[in-house]
Amino acid sequence: MADARVKKLASILVKHSLKVKKNEKVLVVATSELAKPLVLEVYKEVLGAGGHPSLSVGFEETVNIFYALANNSQIKHFPEVKLFEAEHVDCVVNIRATANKKALTTVEPAKVGARSKVVRPISEVIVNKKRWVLCNFPTHALAQEAEMSLEEYENFLYGATNIDWTKIYAKEKKLQKRLDKASVVRIVGIETDITIGIKGRKAVPCYGIRNMPDGEVYVSPLENSAEGHIYYSDPQIYQGREVLGIRLKFSAGQVVEASAEKNEEFLVSMLDTDEGARYLGELGIGVNYGIKQFSKDILFDEKIGGTVHLAVGRSYESAGGKNLSTIHWDMIKDLRKKGAIYLDGKQIQKNGRFTI
Repeated sequence: MADARVKKLASILVKHSLKVKKNEKVLVVATSELAKPLVLEVYKEVLGAGGHPSLSVGFEETVNIFYALANNSQIKHFPEVKLFEAEHVDCVVNIRATANKKALTTVEPAKVGARSKVVRPISEVIVNKKRWVLCNFPTHALAQEAEMSLEEYENFLYGATNIDWTKIYAKEKKLQKRLDKASVVRIVGIETDITIGIKGRKAVPCYGIRNMPDGEVYVSPLENSAEGHIYYSDPQIYQGREVLGIRLKFSAGQVVEASAEKNEEFLVSMLDTDEGARYLGELGIGVNYGIKQFSKDILFDEKIGGTVHLAVGRSYESAGGKNLSTIHWDMIKDLRKKGAIYLDGKQIQKNGRFTI
């Protein structure tokens, strides 16, 4: 018998996040067979809603096999079938069930970047034109990365997902209205003082429609506006790589200096992926105070109440963003100690707690 919490999460994904309607085509993607319990429950929920589910379940090992054996022609090959699939579904459930968080550690970053450029049109169709939701399914690898037992991680995950998202939305609306009226955001903290222009951009409240768990309000910055510097004391994870002690300096919106205490070469490689990779695509403010600790997973960590995240790379058209890039790397800044957020010079948050 399936865990009742799995059933509830599946119901939230289909009924709340995607609001699947009769005759809609729903693609259920899972990174590995470990997600089977949630995949099956989502499959049932889609059928119950009158939709037409289809499955795309992968084997995590194939990614390493591909990068180890694929020649240049295969790296550059465009998968037309995947594009056709993306264009002809109505919505997508993307379930991550990682068996090995370090699987891509030894893969050459340039190969990953090159392949990402090739398949970017597919991700752009899904991200910008389809309804989609991303979530995790508990695995030993995710629990280990978060420094929890599997049972602790299950409680952590379902405690953050299986909640009343309409109440979260009501709280986020207040912050959204403040951001919509503002022209400049200033973020200060340990080794951090950065200003970002947002005039004319509309903030987006996130309450379980795209991410699960959720709990943030984000806005796409004006592309040439970022000025100042920022230090990330917590590990920043991208493509399975952990980068520590990132320091970035911005001028006219662009990262002009970048360093890291660990994996600096990877950081710079990602920033050099394409022209848009050194510009900000997103400013997000975490408001989920139910998530109290870092788990080295952006899906959770960027929602922590008292944090902000600045994403280098691709922005979201839905938020008025115009920056184009293959990458979208959310980097999280903890403001719960010696941090503050200002809108047009007025403080709205101090040490992780809102003052408005």
